[in-house]
Amino acid sequence: MTKQYKVLYVEDDETLAYLTKDSLEINNYQVHHFADGATALHNFESQEYDICILDIMVPKKDGFEIAQVIRQFNNEIPIIFLSAKTLKEDKIKGLKLGADDYLVKPFSIEELVLKIEIFLQRSKKNTSKNKIYHVGKYQFDTNNYEIIYENEKATLTLREAELLKLFIQNPQKVLKREDILKTLWGNDDYFMGRSLDVFISRLRKILCKDENIVIENLHGIGFKFSVKE
Repeated sequence: MTKQYKVLYVEDDETLAYLTKDSLEINNYQVHHFADGATALHNFESQEYDICILDIMVPKKDGFEIAQVIRQFNNEIPIIFLSAKTLKEDKIKGLKLGADDYLVKPFSIEELVLKIEIFLQRSKKNTSKNKIYHVGKYQFDTNNYEIIYENEKATLTLREAELLKLFIQNPQKVLKREDILKTLWGNDDYFMGRSLDVFISRLRKILCKDENIVIENLHGIGFKFSVKE
């Protein structure tokens, strides 16, 4: 029997929530729907979910606040924002809070289902083989999404882990921006390009304790990851 993945879904639009929940359940997902952020967080703390789908403009606690709290408890679970807000600043803010993707309303159910499937497949793949990479003074535990420096551990998001693994597997190589975007996001449009810059900044901050680790930005081309000896 195929595993039924559990989805935390936060949306205060009753009609949209009904249609989305129904569509996801047809695709064999177990959907726990909440119309406000406070109730959603209360249930997140007592339940185990596989993925979170968050509308931004919901009562009591908005989607940004929900994501921020979720990341304090769990840095691995994929988070997808759904929002009518199209400002690039809002999208970037969501990604900086630890979201993995962002869909603008109106969105197609097919696209949402595809994104969910991709995230869950990658999560399953990443946990099937535990590999430890040594990166300068760090260790990268791919199974637990952990980056370890001496006795300190930090947990990466799925996107951060995928990006770091891509760099580690291609040391000293120039990775074109469009190739990275297509590998991780499946497309290379303008917004995803801005998203990549956010994740690069997050990785640099995570790896900043080893000055020999460099993620070089080659303007107009892409990035090169290296560890100086």
